[in-house]
Amino acid sequence: MASPLAGRRVLLGITGGVAAYKAAYLARLLREREAEVQVVMTRSATRFVGPDTFAALTGREAHSEVFERTEDVLHVRLAHEADTAVVAPATANILAKLATGVADDLLTSILLEFRGPLVVAPAMHSGMWTNPATAENLRVLEGRGVGVVGPVEGPLAAGDEGMGRMAEPDDIAAALERAVAEGGGPLIGRRILVTAGPTHEPIDAVRYVGNRSSGKMGYAVAREAAKRGAAVTLVSGPSHLPDPPGVGVIRVETAEEMRDAVLARFEDADAVVKAAAVADWRPKERAEGKLKKEGGLPELLLEPTPDILRELGERKGHRVLVGFAAETEDLEMAGRAKLREKRLDLIVVNEVGTPDTGFEADTNRAMILAADGNDEPMREWTKAELAAVICDQLETLQSG
Repeated sequence: MASPLAGRRVLLGITGGVAAYKAAYLARLLREREAEVQVVMTRSATRFVGPDTFAALTGREAHSEVFERTEDVLHVRLAHEADTAVVAPATANILAKLATGVADDLLTSILLEFRGPLVVAPAMHSGMWTNPATAENLRVLEGRGVGVVGPVEGPLAAGDEGMGRMAEPDDIAAALERAVAEGGGPLIGRRILVTAGPTHEPIDAVRYVGNRSSGKMGYAVAREAAKRGAAVTLVSGPSHLPDPPGVGVIRVETAEEMRDAVLARFEDADAVVKAAAVADWRPKERAEGKLKKEGGLPELLLEPTPDILRELGERKGHRVLVGFAAETEDLEMAGRAKLREKRLDLIVVNEVGTPDTGFEADTNRAMILAADGNDEPMREWTKAELAAVICDQLETLQSG
């Protein structure tokens, strides 16, 4: 049976204790469970183990400084990209910071922004462990749902023995698996249907009418909604992206197939996020076999594909309905018209036509327009950031 961590993006925080060397083995165990591991170290941790060790084990650069990547606000990006987080070793210092909301380095800044399951593995000298301040900080963290594994008795620094030794990496990995498997979330119990990717409308056996959509945006929304506890079904057009963890994926090719898959599941959905870039037209007739060049220039007659979003709006009922629009000019005017005409609760209006935003890119230049007026202005987002804000809005709308 696959580990609950399979396909999950795990943030591994490492702080400055002697047990930091064990975090290398924990990173390897998480990778063996098919997790994607992103290591973040405090400055003190780098005195015990070098970042290059973790880069070699995880295949990702280990970060330690808030201002490494000022161009993409590193602490926000890493917080939004992670599905779950573990701090091992967790010193008395980091426990105090997490309990009181201090964010004075990269790791604490990330964890203050992070919203998924968090596990800490305390490691410190016995006197620090038994201090009432540490006990109070742990009580606060456990009250917020943070999982705590260990410590255990054993050899400590300075040749001492006693309680305060970090739990073994196998036990920490198991605790993280339990946290992911048992974790709820603000969308627990909600059924969310997401569409993603392009559709391909066949011209003949080898050619099609389509667009450049990669599916990245819809997959990011599906991943974020599942992380928040929703039961997510993703209807995806052609895409090379892997299935998001914990998400049921139905793969289709044409607009008609996408319509059938969506309508078959619409009645059971609490919300629909229609992120797919469905082709607007399809060939009126599909040629048998492959059209040959020698046969001359074919006459290609097009007809409209089904307007799935309009049809969902007409059947909307109690459901929350989110649409997407890709525009090159008059974005707000076009978005508000679509919001109204298709009876949407939200619409994400993307500016397309530039190489680093929109289709196939990792960022979007977009605004969110809401029927209730809770708009988000035009700006550049990573797809993970945009997915998080969409799910924030879903939480608000679903609780109303």
